[in-house]
Amino acid sequence: MPTQMTMSHRNTYEAIFQHPAARNVHWRDVRSLLAALADVAEEPNGSLKISLGDQTLVLRPARDKDVAEIEELMKIRHFLERSGGASPDSVADGAHLLVVIDHREARVYRAELRGSVPQRITPYDPHGFGRYLHYVQDESHGQRKPERKSFYEAVAKTLHDAERILVFGSGTGTSSAMDQLLAGLQRWHPRIAERVVGRVIVDQQHLTENQLLAQARHFYAKLAPKELTAHPA
Repeated sequence: MPTQMTMSHRNTYEAIFQHPAARNVHWRDVRSLLAALADVAEEPNGSLKISLGDQTLVLRPARDKDVAEIEELMKIRHFLERSGGASPDSVADGAHLLVVIDHREARVYRAELRGSVPQRITPYDPHGFGRYLHYVQDESHGQRKPERKSFYEAVAKTLHDAERILVFGSGTGTSSAMDQLLAGLQRWHPRIAERVVGRVIVDQQHLTENQLLAQARHFYAKLAPKELTAHPA
């Protein structure tokens, strides 16, 4: 059964999602992390069966290797992404979070950590084509179809335990996923909406993750204590 996360688990998690991939991740650390996030069972042939949500992954770690191979790390990374395994930083109680959102995905970061690993949430696409949902048009009236509520609900779920929330996005009004998320929070999750301390329009396509996090840390650093308790304009 999953156990409590430790700092060692956090370091291993970030190593798995590091770009480029880390080359010094030890198997004992990988197994310990997986046991903290999922159910891990060792099969008679020595393989590890990892189950999380509705996803299952089978690994065959070599007995004579102390370091996980890059290919194996990629399998674990994709397994965690598919199963919704949350970054330990993105769900931390009392965290100052940064949400970078467009109509394709939301990336949730813990703003005070350099190199924080995001939890990625993609809109539900019933056809499985990964289309940009905000570009789907109504054939008869030329109107854009409503956004998938499940997308914004999934984002809201990751923010439940945050202390402060900063949102980055592009555009304004109905064309902005950021504005739609904030409207949804105010309507359906007012207690979460009260913790949003700012919304910032950014050119996220041309900013690296470190640049986005640097902007978030700068924003939080400028807030006076009284501003941290104020609802954003």
